[in-house]
Amino acid sequence: MSSRPRRRLYDSSSTEGGRNAAKSSARRHKPDYWILILTSLLLVIGLVVVYSISPGLAASLHVSQGYFITKQLIDVGLGLGIFAVAAYLPSSWWWRSAKPLAIVAIVGSLVVMFTPIDAVYQAHRWIRLGGFSFQIAELIKLALLTYMARFLSMQWQAGKIADFKETFQPLLILLIAVGLVVAKFQSDLGSTGVMVAMIVLMVFAVGVPLKKVAMISALVLVLLVLAISSSAYRRERLATFLHPQSNCQGNGYQACQALIAVGSGGIFGLGLGYSVQAYGYLPEASNDSIFAIMAEKFGFIGTVAIVVVYGAFIARLKRIIEHTQDQFKRLLVVGVLAWLSTQMIINIGAMLGLLPLKGITLPLISQGGTSLIFLMAALGLVFQISRYTSYSKSEPETSVRQQSNNYYNPNGRRLGRAHSAPATTRPRT
Repeated sequence: MSSRPRRRLYDSSSTEGGRNAAKSSARRHKPDYWILILTSLLLVIGLVVVYSISPGLAASLHVSQGYFITKQLIDVGLGLGIFAVAAYLPSSWWWRSAKPLAIVAIVGSLVVMFTPIDAVYQAHRWIRLGGFSFQIAELIKLALLTYMARFLSMQWQAGKIADFKETFQPLLILLIAVGLVVAKFQSDLGSTGVMVAMIVLMVFAVGVPLKKVAMISALVLVLLVLAISSSAYRRERLATFLHPQSNCQGNGYQACQALIAVGSGGIFGLGLGYSVQAYGYLPEASNDSIFAIMAEKFGFIGTVAIVVVYGAFIARLKRIIEHTQDQFKRLLVVGVLAWLSTQMIINIGAMLGLLPLKGITLPLISQGGTSLIFLMAALGLVFQISRYTSYSKSEPETSVRQQSNNYYNPNGRRLGRAHSAPATTRPRT
């Protein structure tokens, strides 16, 4: 007979006894207000930059000067409201909503295939209803975050995290599905990169054996090569990345203009009220290319300061991961860390000529309502989870886990060392 200790898995419907047990096992405390402070700081930076370039954008696109800042204010207001709602909802609600969110994301991905393609953006990425547009990839990110956290925590709890058939095969199918739906049909390789990073980092954090993580990484590399080689547009993007100056009036135009903006900022920048590139020279100045605009305005010193803010944000997320007891909650924060950091790296790397242009926003700063709102929902979830972290140095359940030879122990490889292992798969709050 197996020596693995039997543990009760919480039913998806909360009972009064379960709620009382949850209250006794996880004490609520003040949340990590640094998450709110850093989020607000990045939102304010975005508002200031968009406001400062609004005259230039308005002149080039022949709209009112208040158009862009008004839109940004509305998006930030909605984002803050979503953050507040997500910070109020218990993580058990997200556990129950993981499957419904996945279903909605799948249906949305099917719907977007039948929506008209915009004349400017030749891709099936948006659901458009009148003047309202919705980018389905952002919903997929949130659905992927909750579903992956639930699936991996259940496999971890059942001792199947190293099982090829039960864990590894579903992960391979999921990766292939993301590649086909987002990279192929939606032609969004940037969002695909963010989703793959979320999957890989969550898999690594939960303790899937390194050999299997390497196999997943190899599959990702193969899919990336196929995605690039099968598309003439992506092959041109790659050639432009390797030699941007060779065609600055054609495919390399945005890359060249971004480098001009970054270089013209110098050490201290041209100043907040001064920008040349915003007057129709740099495409997508308020969203995808906003980091180049900030480099032009704030210079090397200013952009380094912004990167430091992102670094502090990532450090706070990592700290929450280290002190979160429940595996489901912990994996949620790991996924948000991957989401925020990967999107930031892709955007900044593209503007500096270190990565190919991928058309992805700079988190919390760029103009882009769908991206901002869904990331704010994820950060509100992290803010809620930060109320239930533990800072005790004791690990009361580690010895229990070590008693079982059949139970896979991932303690040796984590994103920081959690102070105590989760007792249940289902979140306590």
